[in-house]
Amino acid sequence: MNLKEALTFDDVLLVPKKSIVNSRKDISLKTRLSKNINLNIPIISANMDTVTESAMAISLAKMGGLGIIHRFSTIEQQVNEVLKVKRAENIIIEKPFTLLENSKLKDAKELIEENNVSGILIINNENKLQGIVTARDILFEDNYEKNISEIMTKRNKLITASLGISLEKAQEILHNNKLEKLPIVDENNYLHGLITSSDIFKIKQYPHSTKDNKGRLRVGAAIGVKEEDIKRAQTLLDAGADVLVLDIAHGHADIAINAIKRLKKEFNFELIAGNVATKEGTEDLISAGADAIKVGVGSGSICITRLVAGSGVPQLTAVLDCAEFADKYNIPIISDGGIRTSGDITKALAAGASTVMIGSLLAGTDESPGFVINKNGMKYKMTRGMAGVAANLSKKSLNGKINQEDVEDIVPEGIEAMVPYRGKASEVIKQLIGGLKSGLSYCGVDNLQDLKKNAEFIK
Repeated sequence: MNLKEALTFDDVLLVPKKSIVNSRKDISLKTRLSKNINLNIPIISANMDTVTESAMAISLAKMGGLGIIHRFSTIEQQVNEVLKVKRAENIIIEKPFTLLENSKLKDAKELIEENNVSGILIINNENKLQGIVTARDILFEDNYEKNISEIMTKRNKLITASLGISLEKAQEILHNNKLEKLPIVDENNYLHGLITSSDIFKIKQYPHSTKDNKGRLRVGAAIGVKEEDIKRAQTLLDAGADVLVLDIAHGHADIAINAIKRLKKEFNFELIAGNVATKEGTEDLISAGADAIKVGVGSGSICITRLVAGSGVPQLTAVLDCAEFADKYNIPIISDGGIRTSGDITKALAAGASTVMIGSLLAGTDESPGFVINKNGMKYKMTRGMAGVAANLSKKSLNGKINQEDVEDIVPEGIEAMVPYRGKASEVIKQLIGGLKSGLSYCGVDNLQDLKKNAEFIK
């Protein structure tokens, strides 16, 4: 047997080169997520139930990356998380929250509280604007059966805008009239959308955020390979998901290849597939129709596939091998797992990855699902591998009751762990991005494309 030598991030360093960078501000981190989606930073958050729901996805997209909503929930719950991201920031909210004019105060109060919005537009049965109810209007109202038309600011007192209004003009109207919301109507008073002052502020505050062509934050969502995942895919795409991730632990499998072919045949969308660790796996997923390949088997910090199954490829070699093949087809590689420092990100990108997927480093942030735990004077949050016992039981519970047989069938390839509490995700990302930019400077380049061409590794 010819044993091949393989390396991981800790086995190598990048050789320092003459720097051409005068300032970090001159460094571009623009990259590709998939065949047709670009990012401003090469970081995506892992589709783990202790890492990415809407709060994390919003934070990542604002900074120029992307979050992948996990699939360990009902379809409705996952769709709701996608919708939260798509509603978080818009040039024009095409489907603002509305109520019919015969609704009650309790309906408005419930809608405002459930969706954390400051106002609801009131319409008639023909979708014509009748007025607006804000949180201030209902603050001291205690008759929940009161008709909403008695409380709302009526149409003749509203300032509205016409279809096609520019962002600059909308900002001017909002500012001059000290408004928070500007409904968009046509000449017949049909409601077509809403522009808010908070959305305009966010656009200016985060100029490099990842957005779709309607000005909404981009978001991804994970799916599996079972029959019900076809319905899940359809529902997620209808909700506005920009990219789907077909994600199983061993992606180089007939079940994954067949699922890719079926999904790409039925829907027109961007599909990331994985996980694989070899050229052969990359080739088969690309041939099936994948728009990006997720690379990494057993490399995650809470993954024990290498202990349980004895399988895996050290991550640097896996990325080098898969990227070499994927480049021939212009398909991006995502390095998933093993990222502990900003230096690891630089190495993964230098090896040929276009982005890196991060889990544990983000699991301890405010935006990750779960609660902060105090232990011996230190703060922690929980994280768990998606092939672990608890995660597997969580998946099975979605389909009904769990019995003893279900528990006995589980062979875990992931563990549960506590990670240090790290504060805001944006602060963690800023530190990683700062280190990555320094890494590019040491490699003598000012962009990721040149990093791949010019990087030199030393053992």
